[in-house]
Amino acid sequence: MDHTTTFDTELGRCAVRWNDAGITSVLLPSRDGRPTPTAAGEPPDFVRRAIAGMTAVLAGSADDLRDVPIDDRAVDPFRREVYAATRAIPPGSTRSYGDIARSIGRGPEAAREVGAALARNPTPIIVPCHRVVAADGKLTGFSAPGGLATKRRMLELEGAPGYGQQALFG
Repeated sequence: MDHTTTFDTELGRCAVRWNDAGITSVLLPSRDGRPTPTAAGEPPDFVRRAIAGMTAVLAGSADDLRDVPIDDRAVDPFRREVYAATRAIPPGSTRSYGDIARSIGRGPEAAREVGAALARNPTPIIVPCHRVVAADGKLTGFSAPGGLATKRRMLELEGAPGYGQQALFG
């Protein structure tokens, strides 16, 4: 059985769902003010760690959330591989979609499949899809509130090279 609780971040009110095996999803804020579900009682330690880590990342800390367990049993094997490779990207670093494809034994032609998998990421921030960029370093595909501006800001806050200021041309 999944449990849900909400928490406030610099990005707005978020929610996290979990079961005994780990985090099952993270709900980022949307324009209509959701998510609103809350759970009764105190969440377990790994959920408190996830909330503290996500709050820190969204406030500008370079927190690494690889220690937070996720329950990815409902995720297909390809997406599991993509998410595991994405979780290995350290804070303040980026990888391209092609880099992720190669790291899981696929060619760079699988970059689009990697992008599609990350677009369906049920645990954003814990699986730091904001650290995955196009081969030329351009920002693409981020569905959180604020879209690419939020992705850029998260990379800037983490100190990722090349994302400290808006480009004048391009």
